[in-house]
Amino acid sequence: MQILVRDNNVDQALRALKKKMQREGLFREMKTRRNYEKPSERRARERAEAVRRYRKLLRKRMEREGY
Repeated sequence: MQILVRDNNVDQALRALKKKMQREGLFREMKTRRNYEKPSERRARERAEAVRRYRKLLRKRMEREGY
């Protein structure tokens, strides 16, 4: 990942870097890798995330269809 600093404006470059890292999901990945996660815990977390995404999709679909 590379960010160019223009006109010695480091603050703007930092904001751009943080935005890129957020978009790539690096902050979330660093947080999960901070501690060891057992494979069973990882599967449970991923399953819960999938359920959460599915319910969100259903909510949006119901809202769009007007139920």
